[in-house]
Amino acid sequence: MSFKRLTRMAAITAIFLFSMSVSGNALASEGNNDEESINEKFGLPIAVYGEALSPAQKDEVRKLLKVNDTSKVKEITVTGEDLVTYIKGDRHSNMYSSAKITRKDAGEGLVINQVTPENITEVTDEMYANALLTAGIQDAVVDVASPVKVSGHSALVGIYKAYDEGKGTELNKERTEVANEELNLATDLAKKEGMDQDKVSELLTEIKKEIAEQNPATKEEVEQIIDEKLKTLEIQLSQEDRQLLIDLFEKMRDLNINFDNVQSQLEDLSKDIQQRIEEAVGDKGFLDSVSNFFKELIDGIKSIFS
Repeated sequence: MSFKRLTRMAAITAIFLFSMSVSGNALASEGNNDEESINEKFGLPIAVYGEALSPAQKDEVRKLLKVNDTSKVKEITVTGEDLVTYIKGDRHSNMYSSAKITRKDAGEGLVINQVTPENITEVTDEMYANALLTAGIQDAVVDVASPVKVSGHSALVGIYKAYDEGKGTELNKERTEVANEELNLATDLAKKEGMDQDKVSELLTEIKKEIAEQNPATKEEVEQIIDEKLKTLEIQLSQEDRQLLIDLFEKMRDLNINFDNVQSQLEDLSKDIQQRIEEAVGDKGFLDSVSNFFKELIDGIKSIFS
């Protein structure tokens, strides 16, 4: 073998070994980055599991919530008694919805991730976010999961308990009850004919934004804000549902729930909802145009043979 060829092979080998070394270092670096850093200011993330979960289901939920090392999260269980404590629910209810709460610095906002959206049948990310902001929870990442199909209401209880235990101070129980009432009303309205989940979330968010701006002092002013938003968003409600909406926001006013400090989060939430609505309308428009194309094509073929 010639010296020139040997030199060339040595160079190729050196380049190959160098590339493997760089690649290995990069992979090692990426592996280290997979592990999330613990925020020492707030302590460990909290994973809260529904009491009705079987051991196998609990392991499944751990994987869904990416609880790979139980020593790096605080694990608690939410029970029927917690349901009574936080939302005056039925202590005999089966609790399956689970959540992981990771608190963040002020200004980072509230992020809701439904890990199993196919199993949370009634509550959307935006509904959770609206209810949690009403309850006084902000600046956190909240992951929600369930191994079976559930409405999603009871996950709020786990979030409240996790937040209480993580923060070390109790949430205002009146606010959590109103937040749960808000979630119940939101899911009920979303079942009405002509309404959808995004439209309901948009209505609640826009009312809160207007309340933050106007700071209504009377029930009549609250009613005016609600009526204006119903008109602007072209939402038709029965007198009964309209009154439920008024009663809900009147309770918020009586509790002096101030949405000024979460106005930026409401703005972000509003943008997310509007984008979802626009995407849905765009998809519908595309499907309608495809449907019209084939209808016209079939009509044209029929006319040829008629």
